[in-house]
Amino acid sequence: MNCTFSPMTDFQHLETAISGLYGPDATPGQIRRYRGLLDGLVKTFGPCSHVAVFSAPGRTEIGGNHTDHQHGLVLTGSIDLDIIAAVAPNGENVIRLQSEGFPMDVVDLDDLKADPAAYNTSTAIIRGIAAAFADRGCKLEGFNAYTTSTVFKGSGLSSSAALEVLIGNVLNSLFNENKCSSVELAKIGQYAENVYFGKPSGLLDQMGSSVGGMVTIDFASKEHPVVEKVDFDFSAAGHALCIIDSGADHADLTDEYAAVPNELKEICAYFGKTVLREVPENEFYAALPQLRKKAGDRAVLRAMHIYEENHRVEGQVAALRDHDFDTFLTLIRASGLSSWRCLQNVVPAGYTSHQEVAVALALAERLLDGRGACRVHGGGFAGTIQAFVPLDMLEKFRSGMDGFLGEGACHVLTIRPVGGVRLV
Repeated sequence: MNCTFSPMTDFQHLETAISGLYGPDATPGQIRRYRGLLDGLVKTFGPCSHVAVFSAPGRTEIGGNHTDHQHGLVLTGSIDLDIIAAVAPNGENVIRLQSEGFPMDVVDLDDLKADPAAYNTSTAIIRGIAAAFADRGCKLEGFNAYTTSTVFKGSGLSSSAALEVLIGNVLNSLFNENKCSSVELAKIGQYAENVYFGKPSGLLDQMGSSVGGMVTIDFASKEHPVVEKVDFDFSAAGHALCIIDSGADHADLTDEYAAVPNELKEICAYFGKTVLREVPENEFYAALPQLRKKAGDRAVLRAMHIYEENHRVEGQVAALRDHDFDTFLTLIRASGLSSWRCLQNVVPAGYTSHQEVAVALALAERLLDGRGACRVHGGGFAGTIQAFVPLDMLEKFRSGMDGFLGEGACHVLTIRPVGGVRLV
């Protein structure tokens, strides 16, 4: 390697940071991964100096399916799959980012206008993050970056939020003395995703990636969400947290996701409000006949899900803090049923031949045979499902899901203790 990493000093510091981040069992493989990352930077951009290394994790949504965009409650956690970057300032006014296996993204910092033609691209995310920093009066400079990721696109583990948090940490750390908090970086990421990427997401994904660990978040105040840590070890409760890839990519389902908040806006508009958190639950039910006529039954059912899901998050957090894992599993099952029946984010509207998430859920329930719990994960419609699997049946469950859906479909996750971070 021709970077300024000394084999005997700087990389030793990096190895120490890697061990602390991933744990001793994963360290050898991660060290090889990071060496490949640094080699990729040099091969792509040539010899470089002042190299910094960053990591931003994917996230898993544990409770609060689609509640965040209604200023509700969520339970989320950063995971041990991440996007990592080797970064070198380039002295120019241009950001160049080479993601392994993809075309290079190039963003001119003199042109930070949102471009609808660039929706759903990583270039749009980078430009949106830079624009948000500029709007806050922060310093912007160019850099070259090489990245590799285990949070694959379309996986339902929020690869877009991981990239947003990664770029935010780079700009924050290299050029702005870490002035922005992890919560502020999450807001910057959401802004980029909404305005530049073209996806009307809430704030759960970015907060889960940026803050780190398992946290419950109350989004009642958009500007000042309340974040609390929830310390719990699923393995100590005899269960593994699994994410299963249904085999369907949600990249082309933006309209399905947008329909959820759009229909809920119709409900809220009846009361002169903008989000359900502002509408008292008893007033919603009192107006149910009128709401069905105004907004339609699917919108009403989706609102019912949001109210009940907020209650479930409170119950899940209380159960984990009381070490009442049976109650937690009961609430996970109820969440999954509500997402399927009321929120209706398991099968895209009109799909008959392709119902991958529904099939994955049915197969998981068959293998679990009344134990554990499973539910649709994240935005839904495609991507992944989540399962809490008893450890004594984990290998049978994993091999069974892989046999049905393809080798590697079932991933066993752990909650990682930190969010976006600069390692060295």
